[in-house]
This record gives sequence, structure tokens and C-alpha cells, in this order.
Amino acid sequence: MKKNIILSSLFLSTVIFAQNKGLVANSESPYSKLQSIGLQDVKWTNGFWKEQFDVETKNTLPYMWDLYHNDEISHAYKNFEIAAGVSKGTFKGPSFHDGDFYKIFEGMAATYAVTKDKKLDQEMDKAIALFAKVQRKDGYIHTPVLIDERWGTLGPEEVKKQLGFEKYNMGHLMTAACIHYRTTGKTNFLNIAKGVADFLYDFYKKASPELARNAICPSHYMGIVEMYRTTKNPKYLELANNLIDIRGTTNDGTDDNQDRIPFRQQTTAMGHAVRANYLYAGVADLYAETGEKKLLDNLESIWDDVTYRKMYITGGCGSLYDGVSPDGTSYDPTVVQKIHQAYGRPFQLPNATAHTETCANIGNVLWNWRMLQITGDAKYADIVELALYNSVLSGMDLEGEKFLYNNPLNVSNDLPFHQRWGNEREGYIALSNCCAPNVTRTVAEVGNYAYNLSKEGLYVNLYGSNSLKTKSLNGEEIEIEQQTNYPWDGKITLKIVKAPKDLQNFFLRIPGWSQNASVSVNNLKSNDKIVSGTYFKLNQKWKKGDVIELNLPMPVELMEANPLVEEVKNQIAVKRGPLVYCLESDQLPAKTSVNDIALNVNSKFTTNNFTLNNRNLVSIDAEAVIKSDNSWNKTLYKPLNSKDATAVPVKLIPYFAWGNKGKGEMTVWMSH
Repeated sequence: MKKNIILSSLFLSTVIFAQNKGLVANSESPYSKLQSIGLQDVKWTNGFWKEQFDVETKNTLPYMWDLYHNDEISHAYKNFEIAAGVSKGTFKGPSFHDGDFYKIFEGMAATYAVTKDKKLDQEMDKAIALFAKVQRKDGYIHTPVLIDERWGTLGPEEVKKQLGFEKYNMGHLMTAACIHYRTTGKTNFLNIAKGVADFLYDFYKKASPELARNAICPSHYMGIVEMYRTTKNPKYLELANNLIDIRGTTNDGTDDNQDRIPFRQQTTAMGHAVRANYLYAGVADLYAETGEKKLLDNLESIWDDVTYRKMYITGGCGSLYDGVSPDGTSYDPTVVQKIHQAYGRPFQLPNATAHTETCANIGNVLWNWRMLQITGDAKYADIVELALYNSVLSGMDLEGEKFLYNNPLNVSNDLPFHQRWGNEREGYIALSNCCAPNVTRTVAEVGNYAYNLSKEGLYVNLYGSNSLKTKSLNGEEIEIEQQTNYPWDGKITLKIVKAPKDLQNFFLRIPGWSQNASVSVNNLKSNDKIVSGTYFKLNQKWKKGDVIELNLPMPVELMEANPLVEEVKNQIAVKRGPLVYCLESDQLPAKTSVNDIALNVNSKFTTNNFTLNNRNLVSIDAEAVIKSDNSWNKTLYKPLNSKDATAVPVKLIPYFAWGNKGKGEMTVWMSH
């Protein structure tokens, strides 16, 4: 028996270190075209993402780690201590508190991969030791239930009630444990995750469909596939298939939870946008292992529905605070299905009341990242970039210590109602702070999205000054130095430091937003056709010192929406490169609303460098007009009057940077 355990341990270790060590360890996934590089393989050297990573390591990560240890505010770490019997007390906070702590932990592990900061390693080991004390012998770990069990306050119905977010928490535990193992080589957290995965396997073998369906916000779909990839235990893949099979098999399923009908019948996006995007990401993971065509067909259909009918210009997802399912409804008002924080009908994209939760936008990144690796199609990398630069980063202030739950595209003082979540960033969003830990881990992991490997060569997905040190699929060293001032400038250079003999192809992403891109190698311009929204292939034998230069012109673009988007009909938004811009009220005369101005489409639209809260940004200067009569007091409609308009200069700033100068109005879409 001992011999088998030793062999199993050796097998596990061999499997892990033979694989890549990225966010998604898909080196042996048979239906994944692209493979992740290691989390430690990319280091930002200067420019945009270096600045953002510095904010992460100096501000965001230590702030969040300390915050979640502060039992007077979040009580998250305290809940683990109580569940472990280290101290007495009751559970406090939202039921997803455990998962949020695991997200911060994952961000710490990803940061450690790059920095090798011993203090981070020590802090993680301390937390893992506490998790081990909390975990039940059968592998179960969920502090709301375990605290009640320990102190004898768990009622018979309480277990079912707690089945809401426990799987979400377990999913983030498994994901964080896999990342921790890949970055440290230690098995202490992975062993806990194996206990969780084994518990889930046994639970879903026995649970009734009614009990099983309570697992909302399915982060465990991604987590269990990652455990399969990490350990190669076939029962975890069996569980991942089972998780898809059980959806939509009960009579009480809802569109809000994406289980009114089985997944294989779902062709459009529905319900709670975080749960939806996490589900789609998990299904994409499963497809990469099984190749079931129906799964990919549905994902592609849902992707079309989101991208072409339900996604904001910022990459934001989930237009509705509250609503009614357009499909899962009945004429009987007692059974109408309510939805919240949800995708609405096609083209239903309000701006001031947009929910666009930061977690949903991160879910959009997670889903599209997996679709990219399955297919190698650049359109998915376009969405990853769009969401990262706009609706993900907007969820955090420039200094990295205040956060937004929702990300509206218009903030107006005159709205005659109060929304549940405010439009000002906070250090801790009571009962809904899930987004802050999520953006914490996401920023730490952006470097892993920058490149992919395939049998054909190296894919360059995201641009930013960095050094890449990785290995080809044959184990030969690759070293690249990328220099650019992207996203402020479209000139990108890639200098070859080491290139293996078998690496002959570079695939440069030509963003879908770009036109007239050019590529040169060692100052010789390529005459091959360059197509926006694809990867441009460069094929030759590379040697040390070779330089690839990509130029992406970045003119200011005036954007309009499909006329079926009623909220912004006859309005325009401003984009430059991957960035969406917005107008804030501090740029306007006193007592002037952002809703009062009309942008002059014939403006020169000049760009200027500026600094805000120690961050280097680029503004767009333009001209606008303000009508003399802007009063709408007790007025719903009035005759159009274009006389006596006053011209004013305006400065537009990147959308992700809005709200960093104090309370005020903001808008992305403007009249013209």
C-alpha cells in the first residue's frame, strides 16, 4: 500500500512538472490548439502593464490581504479561524467570503511566480495550514456550515440553504491550489484541493438533481477540470461531465441560474452574467478535454449572442440590475421568473443603470481566453483585450485600493432614484466585495495572457513591454524582449534573444480595431496581406538579434451602435486603439451636465499625455457645444432648438480612469 502511495506521489510530481505552469495547464488537452506559457515566463519591464503590476504588488495585494485578515471589516480569515477551532465566534459576512479569500490567495501565488518574494510564500503557507485545520475528514470545506457544525447550531434545513455558494468557494479553492502548486512546487494546498475534489465527486454521485442544482455561480466547473489537468485523476473529468449533464434536469430550474433547460439546448446567453460567463468558461475547459462538438457549437452560438447583441462597447456584461426572464416566464404572475445582475434581451443595453459587474467582465475574459486556446481565433483575444483595458480595470481606482461592483457607462446627478450599488469606488463594498478580490488576482495574471505556444510556433496575443523566457513544446529555450508604449502608441518591437531551431513561426495578433497595420523584420517590410482580426504569420529561421516591428496606427475612432440599441441611438462614443474614452463633468462649465453637451464630430481630436494619481495616461482633446437652454425641470419633451449653442473644449479620458478625481458625472455615449 505504501509503495502505491509513493508511486502515486511520484506520478503526480512527474505529471505536473512535465506540463506548462500557466493559468490553464492545457499542454495535454487534446482539443486545445494553443497552450499556456508559465506564470513566471513573462515579466513586465516598463509601460502600462508594468505600472499596473507595480500598483498590484505595492498597493492592491497587500491592501487586500490585510483587509481580509481584518475581522472588524471582512471577517473572512476570522471565519477560517473559528471553523478550525482556533477561536470562538459565529460566521459573519456573505456566504461567498471563503471564495473571495481564495481569489486573493491566487493573486498572491501568481505574483509570487514573478517576484519570488519569500514573504508571500510564508504568508501562503500560514494560510494553508489553517485551511488544513478547517477541512473535514471527507474533504468538505465551507466555513458557514463548518462553524455551525463545530458549535452545534446547524439545523437540518441549513445544509441545503448553504449549498448556494459552497461550490463557488470550492471552485476558487481548487483553482488557487493549482496555481499555487505550479508556482511553488509545494503539494500542501493541492492536497487540500484533492480532498475537496474527492468530496465533490462523491457528493454528485449521490445527490438528487434537486440538491445538486443549488450550486450557483459555477467556478467549480473550471476548478474541477484544472484538478483533472493537474493530477490526471480520471474521476475528476467524469465529474466535470456530470456537472454539465445534471444542469436543467429539475422542474425548478431558472434562466437566472442557466439551468431552466439543459446546457446542450442553450444557444443564447441568459440570466446572471457572472454565473453565465463562469459556466461558459467551464464548458470550454471541458470541451478542451473531451472534444464534444455540441459543447463547442453551443459556446460559439452563445458567444455570437453576447458579442453581437448583448455586450457593451467596454466589454462589459450584464445589463440589468433586475428584470424578468424573456424566455422562462409564464402568463401566471405567480411563476414569472425574476432575474438579477443579468443579461437582458438582445440589444437591451442601458447605460446609467448598467449593472456590468466587474466579476462578469472578468468572467468574459476567462471565457474568451479559453475559447482562444481551443480555436486559435484572434476574435477571442480581441475580447480579452477589450475587457481587460476597459470594464475590468474600471473596477479599480488608479491607486489600486478602491473598487467598483458595477461599471455604468453613464453617471448622472439628476437620476431620480437611488441604485443599490453606488457609482463611487470603495475600499470595501459591504456584502458585495467579490469583485475586489477578483480584479486583484486578474491583474496579477495578465502576463499569462500575453503569449501562447502551439506546435506551429509562438502566438503574441497582448502587447506591452516585457521579457519572455519560456520553452518551446520541444523543450528548447525561447527568449523575447518586447518594447512598446502600447496602448498609447501602436509601435511594437520584438527582439529575438534566443530562438530554437524548431521555432520558425511567429503569429502576431492584428487587432480587429486596427486598419493599415504594417510588419517588418530587420527593417525589411513584409508585403504579405495583413488582415485585421487575425494572426499574421511570420515564417523564417530566426537568430539572436532579429527584430520584428509591428505598427498599428491608432487614429481616434468615432463609434456608433446598432440602431436596435435604443439607449444610444444617434449618439457616438470615442475609441482609440483598444481603449474606450469618456467625458467627465469636471471638464465642463459649472452646473453643466455631461448630458447637456453634443460632441463636434469635426473636432481635430488631438491626443495629449497627462498624469493622474501618478499614472501616465493619454487624453483626447476635442470640441463640443452646449445649448443655451438645458433646463429639463418638469419637462419630458420640448421642441428642438439648436440656436445659441456655445462651443467648449473638452478633454476625454480613458474609461478605466473615470471617477479618480472625486464625485462627478461621466458618460461614454454623447450626442453629436
